[in-house]
Amino acid sequence: MRIALIGYGEVGRILAEDLRACSASIATFDVKLADAAGAAMRDHAQRLGVQLAEAHATAARDAELVISAVTASQAVAVARACAPGLRPGAFFLDFNSASPGAKIEAAGIVNAAGGRYVEGAVMTSVPPYRIKVPLLLGGPDASALVPVLDALGFAAKVHSARLGVASATKMCRSVMIKGLEAMVIEAFTTARHYGVEDAVLASLRETFPDIDWERQGAYLFQRVIEHGRRRSEEVREVAVTVREAGLEPWSATGTAERQAWVADLADAGVFGRKGEPGFARSADWRTEADRILAHLEKANKR
Repeated sequence: MRIALIGYGEVGRILAEDLRACSASIATFDVKLADAAGAAMRDHAQRLGVQLAEAHATAARDAELVISAVTASQAVAVARACAPGLRPGAFFLDFNSASPGAKIEAAGIVNAAGGRYVEGAVMTSVPPYRIKVPLLLGGPDASALVPVLDALGFAAKVHSARLGVASATKMCRSVMIKGLEAMVIEAFTTARHYGVEDAVLASLRETFPDIDWERQGAYLFQRVIEHGRRRSEEVREVAVTVREAGLEPWSATGTAERQAWVADLADAGVFGRKGEPGFARSADWRTEADRILAHLEKANKR
């Protein structure tokens, strides 16, 4: 099967590896491919035999299935950029964490170009599950896409024939999950500053005994440090979703700011150099909290 992957970041590369394992022919385009930062992407694609395209529409031109896996804010722009290259009847699977309104807008663009748009809501982190990550599908063409995805190894199921429902499910979940990440960063780092982390963790264990807060804390620090930029963009789409429902997204907005703040620290090297073995891999969340506190102390002395 001929597949186009739009976006060759972490998710795109994982999908490429698993799809190539079932002999799919893959072309990809990512706006970073031509940059110095795209060297790792180009090397990865070459090793797998993934064709590098020069533009969105070029990658999509001969594909039977186009998978868009970019940052949340680019979901509509990617649909628009791919539209001129879509072959009639090609499926367009939108993997992006965008609001229901954005998904409906992207669907209009793809369908007007002769493609078949299907929204996909990825319901948990991709790396542990890889291509088997739980995936909710939405839209009139979702049922037709299921056997195609089954044959490729995806774990997808139709959530609704109505566009926006799958996305709304994902977005509402993200209010909680991405919010928990931001709260752990804030609460644990503050507790570390005051030297009360052991008491706080003991209280959390008493209230939520099924959660290993030490292990979960380390994991959440790791994920935000490594992917805070992408997460902040997703939560801004979450805020749009909340606003579309008529609510003021106070929680989502705060979460987006905290995720972006950690991403800024990561870009500044507070947690080590990106790409090196120790980056975002501390087994103890205290290591990263101490780095944050040291950075703040130094900044306050200036």
